[in-house]
Amino acid sequence: MPLCELYPTMPATLPAPGAEAAQHSALLTGFIRRDIAAQGGLISFARYMELALYAPGLGYYTAGAHKFGEAGDFITAPELSPLFGRTLARQVAEIMSRSAPHILELGAGSGKLAADMLAELEQLGSLPDSYAILEVSADLRARQQALIRERLPHLHDRVQWLDALPEKFSGAIIANEVLDALPVHLVHWRDSAINERGVAVSGNSFIWQERAISDAALLDAARKIKVPDDYVSEIGFAARGLINSLAQCLEQGAMLFIDYGFGAREFYHPQRRSGTLMCHYRHHAHDDPFFLPGLQDITAHVNFTDIAECGIDAGLELMGYTNQAFFLINCGITALLQDTSPENLRDYLPLSAQLQKLTSPAEMGELFKVIALGKKQANPLSGFARGDLTRLL
Repeated sequence: MPLCELYPTMPATLPAPGAEAAQHSALLTGFIRRDIAAQGGLISFARYMELALYAPGLGYYTAGAHKFGEAGDFITAPELSPLFGRTLARQVAEIMSRSAPHILELGAGSGKLAADMLAELEQLGSLPDSYAILEVSADLRARQQALIRERLPHLHDRVQWLDALPEKFSGAIIANEVLDALPVHLVHWRDSAINERGVAVSGNSFIWQERAISDAALLDAARKIKVPDDYVSEIGFAARGLINSLAQCLEQGAMLFIDYGFGAREFYHPQRRSGTLMCHYRHHAHDDPFFLPGLQDITAHVNFTDIAECGIDAGLELMGYTNQAFFLINCGITALLQDTSPENLRDYLPLSAQLQKLTSPAEMGELFKVIALGKKQANPLSGFARGDLTRLL
């Protein structure tokens, strides 16, 4: 069957996949279609997003495909520059000095952040006794292991890979661009009614189909949100679940979440009436989550007010909220750049350009935020010394 018939919603401007990739997407499409049939012909978008990203062996994050860097679908801050991981390491060292010498990273991607942080912590004389990585993808786990062996073979024994959160943990927890990839419910406020937007099947295509909200918790959350008529947006219960699980596991220390998003007032701004759902495919951003399931990332911006309130309700302390630019500058990223002489143009100019992308309001500096939640941390964290944005939560 021609690709245009398999994927009739495929935007003409997006590059077509190869035959093997298209076959993989077709397998996942069939898997999701069967799940929809088993659920009576309609599933929530949260369920669709869960399957598209995490279905065992088929989902975007569980199957073997390059996702990060120039050859993938998007570039994260660790892929962009080693300055990111080196700077973050300084905040992590501070957290460990006040709790325990352990690090837990959620969703470590290619492993570059772990490698950059470990190398910098070694230079600082602040190596953790253990660096644990919780990774759902066997393929990514193998790549992470290979990168650590290649770059830091003498530290490989300090790194361990987990299948689930530990029962108890003290130290620093890191999650860079994790919350945005957790499944979200789509809600439609229209004509004084509140419906959930779900996914059904029509012919060869996935289609939107709405139904009344049957889940009491989701309906209660939706009723508390004040938006204009005919407004669609996301509610992230999976993110709340992760925060609650981490709060139960953390005995002492702090967790840092770095992601793109807003406080609730801006998240549900009247002008953002179509929500924040976004897909990434081979460095193209678009808004069709039904395009090539399994071959593209599906994300939603983070409601950081929700994250803060959930953490506080779970017994965590809100230790800071700011944008990525303030956080990195507070942690000393400009000083790290100065380690390279401006006369060494070959090395200095690329690093300077990378710093600009990480901190510029027009790049990642303003949209990306950093929030810290902790337990038994008496003193403020250096990353939030200036540029406090908690008033926006």
